[in-house]
Amino acid sequence: MTLRGLYAITPEGPEFAVIEARVRAALEGGVAAVQYRAKSGTAAQRRREAAALGRLCRARGVPLIVNDDVELALAVDADGAHLGRGDGELAAARARLGTKLLGASCYDDLALARRAVAAGADYIAFGSVFPSPTKPQAVRAPLSLFSTPLPVPRCAIGGITLENAPLVIAAGAQLLAVVSDLFDAPDVRRRALDYGRLFT
Repeated sequence: MTLRGLYAITPEGPEFAVIEARVRAALEGGVAAVQYRAKSGTAAQRRREAAALGRLCRARGVPLIVNDDVELALAVDADGAHLGRGDGELAAARARLGTKLLGASCYDDLALARRAVAAGADYIAFGSVFPSPTKPQAVRAPLSLFSTPLPVPRCAIGGITLENAPLVIAAGAQLLAVVSDLFDAPDVRRRALDYGRLFT
């Protein structure tokens, strides 16, 4: 899988039918990956939703990555999982996931990113790069982190918009994780297409 381009992160709040429709539109516009992120809901609900998004993504040949939950990723045969601080040991997740993708949140910490790579992460995420409406209290990560040589793709997250995205790509980010600027756009498909053009 080529991890380069727009990384669509599902929003909290809308009912799932709305999220599903917006993910479908984003897939039509072209994304590198989709992350299912849900902090609420029952285990059964989250499993149904992740499985539904997995079917959409498979039809487009796009990886679905589950946030914070390796066991859910395995249960729905997702393409991988993404873990943040406090979500479990990366080495243990690597062993459970086998050849599936493993992503790691590294915030503003280059040493943490290097440890994540050593533990088997397939990509690492730095952020919040800009002030984020999703996580307004998140620590800020400098753009200089993206120019540091690492053997895996570097993902930028936090406050990314179509306007500031070129700065992050120029700094060295291969993936742009976007929630609000993608899924709150009046035309999600067109917004995904516009992000995709930044990588051509």
